[in-house]
Amino acid sequence: MCDKKISIAVVDDHTLFRSGLASLLNEFDDISISFEAENGIDFQDKIKLHPHVQLVLMDINMPLMDGYESTKWIKNNYPHILVLALSMFDNEKEIIGMLKAGAGGYLVKESKPVDLHLAIVTMVEKGFYVNELVSGRLLTSLKNDKLTPHFTEKELAFLQFCSSELTYKEIADKMGVSPRTVDNYREALFAKLNIKSRTGLVVYAIKNGLISI
Repeated sequence: MCDKKISIAVVDDHTLFRSGLASLLNEFDDISISFEAENGIDFQDKIKLHPHVQLVLMDINMPLMDGYESTKWIKNNYPHILVLALSMFDNEKEIIGMLKAGAGGYLVKESKPVDLHLAIVTMVEKGFYVNELVSGRLLTSLKNDKLTPHFTEKELAFLQFCSSELTYKEIADKMGVSPRTVDNYREALFAKLNIKSRTGLVVYAIKNGLISI
């Protein structure tokens, strides 16, 4: 737990949700809401007055400047600010897109307040947050290179394709192998890393520098 209050900005185009979230988070003793913004453009204007912000709760789908572009802008201009993506659904494509843009974690909007608080504190302490998509073993391996297993060239190639929008069948075509072989790559990585989803694989690959984004 942090000794000082965590300074947060909430970026979401839905006023009621944004205000409600801000009010909810203000109930926690270790959190302080610095400001709210309705999109990336609005955020750019307001962050100039609040450069001390530590973490941004970022909606993904917004007009004028969405979560992807906003996150990239933050990482280019305020690299010290953490971004926690908020998604309406557990959408693999959106999550991977936000991670590639520079977000350190994600959470679905239907999450319980206690889970959101945990995500925020974890982000500040560790720099990233991932939920049930990854196991405790993965979280440990992100901080300890000694636990990083060996990967074959084919597995690394598969991991790179996993960060794209290609389907598994399309990945098989790109790699020049059968869909069954791609299934084998996926299952082997799931077992090797104790991960249960494609998103989890991409999180691992990004955090360990195994793929280029």
